[in-house]
Amino acid sequence: MTGAELVLDARNATGESPVWRAQQAALYWADIPRGLLQRWQPGQGAATQWQLPQMLACMAGWQGDPHRWIAGLEDGIYQVTLGDADSKGDSDGEARTERLAAVAHAMPGMRFNDGRCDHQGRFVAGSMLMDMAAAQPVGKLYRFGAEDMAGGSAQDLQLGPLITPNGLAFSPDGRTMYLSDSHPSSQQIWAFDYDTDSGTPHNRRLFVDMKNLPGRPDGAAIDVEGCYWICGNDAGLVHRFRPDGRLDRSLALPVKKPAMCAFGGTSLDVLYVTSIRPEGIDLSDQPLAGGVFALRPGVSGGEEPEFRPL
Repeated sequence: MTGAELVLDARNATGESPVWRAQQAALYWADIPRGLLQRWQPGQGAATQWQLPQMLACMAGWQGDPHRWIAGLEDGIYQVTLGDADSKGDSDGEARTERLAAVAHAMPGMRFNDGRCDHQGRFVAGSMLMDMAAAQPVGKLYRFGAEDMAGGSAQDLQLGPLITPNGLAFSPDGRTMYLSDSHPSSQQIWAFDYDTDSGTPHNRRLFVDMKNLPGRPDGAAIDVEGCYWICGNDAGLVHRFRPDGRLDRSLALPVKKPAMCAFGGTSLDVLYVTSIRPEGIDLSDQPLAGGVFALRPGVSGGEEPEFRPL
C-alpha cells in the first residue's frame, strides 16, 4: 500500500461522484457548483470537461451507451449525452440534457446530492437544502427506474428526516443498502435490507456513528469483500468499515475535505478520491484541495452498476 497520488490538480469547488467506465478506461466525476462533468483518461493523460446547465451532483452510466449518463441535477433527474471532444481528448465537449423526472422540492434552494444505481439498474439519489447552516431535515431519497420513464416521476422512498443524504452504496450482492447523513448534527451511517425486486429499503439500523470518529461521512464505495469505504470529510481520511461496522483502517490524503471515492483502473484496484476546495480560507497547508487522488488499498471493487432503461 502506498500513499495518495495526485491524479489531477482539478481545483474543483466540490469534486463529487467519481465513476470509472471500464469500456473507455476513463474516470468521470462532477464539480457540483460549476455544473461540470469531467473525464480523465490515464492512458492518454487527457482531461476533458462538459458544461451542464445546472449544478451536477451525482451520476451513473447509461447501459449500452458510453456517451450517456443518468444524473441528479438541481430540479430533477436527467439524461445527459456527451458530445465528442477533439481527437486528442484535451478540449471541452458539448453536452445535451433531457429531464426524465421533475422533483417537487420541499423548499427553494434545494438540489440533488449523492446518488448511484442499484444492482438492478435503478437510479437512487438523495436531495438536500444547499444552505447547510439552516439544518433543515427536508432531504429525501428517490428511486427512478425504467418503469418510471413513461410517467416522468421519481419515487420517494420515505426515509426522512434527512438533512444531507450521502454515503449511498450497495453490498456486493445488492441486498444491503448503506446511507449516511453527513450534516454535522447527524453524522450517522445506516444499513438497510434492500428488496432487490421492488427496490425498497427496510429494516433501518445504525451501522456507524461517525461522531466518535474523525471526519463527517461523505461519499462511499464498496469493495469485493463487502467492506464500506467512506470519505471522512474535514479529517483528510478515507475509512474502511467491515460489514459488522468495525473500523478496519483509515487512509490519509493531503487535503482536508475528501468528498467521494470509487474503485477503478484496469483491475478495479485503484481507489480514486475527489475532493473539495473551500472558498475564503487559507489553503497554504493544502494547496491540492479540489484535486483528484488515487490510493492503492490492496483490495479491489466491483464494476459500478449502470442505469438500465429497458
